[in-house]
Amino acid sequence: MYTEQISWILFLKYLNDYEEAKHDEALLDGKEYIYILDEKYRWSNWACPQKDGKLDKINAKSGDDLLLFVNGSRHSDEVGLFDYLRGFKSINEDFKSVRYKIGAIFEFLDNRIANGHTLREVLDLIDEMSFHSQADLFQLSLIYEKLLKDMGSDGGNSGEFYTPRPLIKTITAVVNPQIGETIYDPAAGSCGFLIEAYNHIRYINDDITKPCDLSTDQLKFLREDTFFGNEKTPLSYVMGVMNMILHGIEAPNIAKSNTLTRDIRSFEEKDRYNCILANPPFGGKEKEQIQQNFPIQANATELLFLQHMMKSLKINGRCGVVIPEGVLFQTNNAFQSVKKDLLERFNVHTIVSLPSGVFLPYSGVKTNVIFFDRNGSTSEIYYYEVNLPSKLTKNKPIQNEHFAEFLACWQERKLTDNSWLVNVNDIKDYDISAKNPNKAEAVAHISPLDLVATIKQNNAQIDELMTEIEAILQGKAINE
Repeated sequence: MYTEQISWILFLKYLNDYEEAKHDEALLDGKEYIYILDEKYRWSNWACPQKDGKLDKINAKSGDDLLLFVNGSRHSDEVGLFDYLRGFKSINEDFKSVRYKIGAIFEFLDNRIANGHTLREVLDLIDEMSFHSQADLFQLSLIYEKLLKDMGSDGGNSGEFYTPRPLIKTITAVVNPQIGETIYDPAAGSCGFLIEAYNHIRYINDDITKPCDLSTDQLKFLREDTFFGNEKTPLSYVMGVMNMILHGIEAPNIAKSNTLTRDIRSFEEKDRYNCILANPPFGGKEKEQIQQNFPIQANATELLFLQHMMKSLKINGRCGVVIPEGVLFQTNNAFQSVKKDLLERFNVHTIVSLPSGVFLPYSGVKTNVIFFDRNGSTSEIYYYEVNLPSKLTKNKPIQNEHFAEFLACWQERKLTDNSWLVNVNDIKDYDISAKNPNKAEAVAHISPLDLVATIKQNNAQIDELMTEIEAILQGKAINE
């Protein structure tokens, strides 16, 4: 997969520029910078060595020599690049360190560019990129995000890599994470929600030239102790951790694990989070062994994830999660039980009905976003239906402006043609689906005289058709 290959090369180039910047900062302060990578494995030595400001073609490896250095060999004492980087994930390394995260990334990666000359060409192209400034890094993050979006749209990954950015931004704006809070995504994927939460806290109106005024301790907490997540798919995990580091979150607490394998009955307050942002997988069927980890057992993946998030929320915590529409209207025992628990133990304050096609091309399932807080029971739900002038397609995806009215209305619970309120006492059988009362079809009132005229006209047309049919049948009979 080309995205996987380009990603590890981009990451190592970024790491090189990051280390050079740290070295220069230390030099100005009269300090010594200890490099993460040994000299032999730094980009400027193996990938694109320089001489007089240009590529040193004599010492730049290519062909089989380059592949041997990157992949290593059983028949050589020389440790290959990938084996060297995997070695960072050791029991002696601080799991919050950049070194450990690098080891975790390369544990699940291999070089699949089989031609050393092709690899040489890719290295030369990426070497021309510079990631020394925040603006450069921002450009890299855009490139990376585009790669992830393409990966999610290639038809073979079930959309597990990419949730549309406008939807992520909207959910994050409503949950509104703040500095000092912990933020969790139980199905992290490429970590789009966590990165958006970081930008929401770090910058004013997402403007990278306008960082918020945070103390040294606050910045350290933001980069090391704020973001948490799980991802079970190896490639998604790799993409997610890389994505976070490339966005400036140097020590993301992302685990490669299946969230649903943990028994939620054992959760304590210390295991919980202030904010949860998620678009967990849905439509799957979980085995009985997994279902045993939940008080309300069901094979529907989305129902288990919802229980997990409810149990993972701190007191006064806030959650915004994408769910398939079926969760809202289904009323069998398991769905009723989970929704009863949700309405009685949490404040479900807002539900957004998303238009069909939000997750095209890899899923056409109708979805909703449900927002709830752990600060009492539900009394009234504010519903908003996102109505668009035209259908969404792969080439015409959801945009920021499609959520503008909702973001302007939800907090004050303003009523429009697209929004309405439902008292919890009016909910029957825990069916909390979004049924817009403002969209009732208008009844056409026709006067009796007009109605009689219409009936006569229709009868006349029928008589004409019957006469034509009768003539045809008579003609056939004569010919026979």
